[in-house]
Amino acid sequence: MSGLPTVYIVSAARTPVGSFLGTLSSLSATQLGSHAIKAAIERVPQIQPKDVEEVFFGNVLSANLGQAPARQCALGAGIPDSVVCTGVNKVCASGLKAIILGAQTIITGNASIVVAGGTESMSNVPHYLQTLRNGAKFGDQTLVDGMLKDGLTDAYGKKEHMGVSGELCADDHSITREQQDTYAIETYTRAQKATADGVFTSEIVPVEVSGGRGKPAIKITTDEEVKNLNADKLRTVRPVFKAQNGTVTAANAAPLNDGAAALVLMSEAKVKELGVTPIAKIRGWGDAAREPERFTTAPALAIPKAIKHAGLTDADVDFYEINEAFSVVALANMKLLGLSSDKVNVFGGSVAIGHPLGCSGARIVTTLTTVLREKKAKIGVAGICNGGGGASAIVIESLQ
Repeated sequence: MSGLPTVYIVSAARTPVGSFLGTLSSLSATQLGSHAIKAAIERVPQIQPKDVEEVFFGNVLSANLGQAPARQCALGAGIPDSVVCTGVNKVCASGLKAIILGAQTIITGNASIVVAGGTESMSNVPHYLQTLRNGAKFGDQTLVDGMLKDGLTDAYGKKEHMGVSGELCADDHSITREQQDTYAIETYTRAQKATADGVFTSEIVPVEVSGGRGKPAIKITTDEEVKNLNADKLRTVRPVFKAQNGTVTAANAAPLNDGAAALVLMSEAKVKELGVTPIAKIRGWGDAAREPERFTTAPALAIPKAIKHAGLTDADVDFYEINEAFSVVALANMKLLGLSSDKVNVFGGSVAIGHPLGCSGARIVTTLTTVLREKKAKIGVAGICNGGGGASAIVIESLQ
């Protein structure tokens, strides 16, 4: 990015991540998105919602949310009707791609303050009755799970669950069930320690939900899944996607979740004009794609592109956030990139924290800013694979 205008991250905020049909399930994806956007803007006292010039927001499972979910999120956060809003669906990479698009918009001079991020409520995705419009003439009819169809199933080839690609990844890279279970236990342990130490407090904005009729509201302040580790049971859970010699289980894969994350991006000129103190500088990014069934290792292609785009080398990177769609995804990409575990997902990853599809790309960037601050480090890389064979990655420099 040498010679291009600098783009800063001036704030980042996320909701707690709720479990499937759990504490946040009473809120829609757009409500969660509004909550995150509002909090991110409020963390920059020099600006108001009216100062935002454009919004890019990821969302994958948009059925029944109504028109233009990204715009609903923005208007719900108090951003004016006049602000342009664009939804992004790059499956799991949606939230991170939204940040890249926001940075590019600032670099080209089309805006100086942009909100970017993503949201998902997997709990509220409807089922589809595909025969209803033309009428069912005879026989039983089948409801299609919208979450499974549009979020978790490969649209190509045999149209199999993404977990089958996880098993292919394990076979391709000789990663065992024991290695995946050990990794999952470690990521839970890291997330539990980070939660107990209050590490996530600065990035999480609490969410109030109804306590029930006649009862006070309940304030949700932490990620719901993190506490649910039973290490002994985790190692005994049956494989889900491959009956014989399977390695991927519900316990060593990311769960189904609800949550949102938002970041405020700002041009260098606007940072100076308003006297804002940024938390990070965007140094570069990269996207990559390969065969759809091998999407799991696309981050190993996108991450080097992002580092090169930033004008850096592997040796310059202090910490990585690699989204854990499955434990095998992190393990395979670490193996391909030659990364040690003490540099990757050091506060736990999506297997423990959760993986709300459209949110996760923005969530890992938000957490990366926390990692770099807490570890007093400088350069961080976030990478995330996405269905269809793709991945997105970004490089940031901490200024905290």
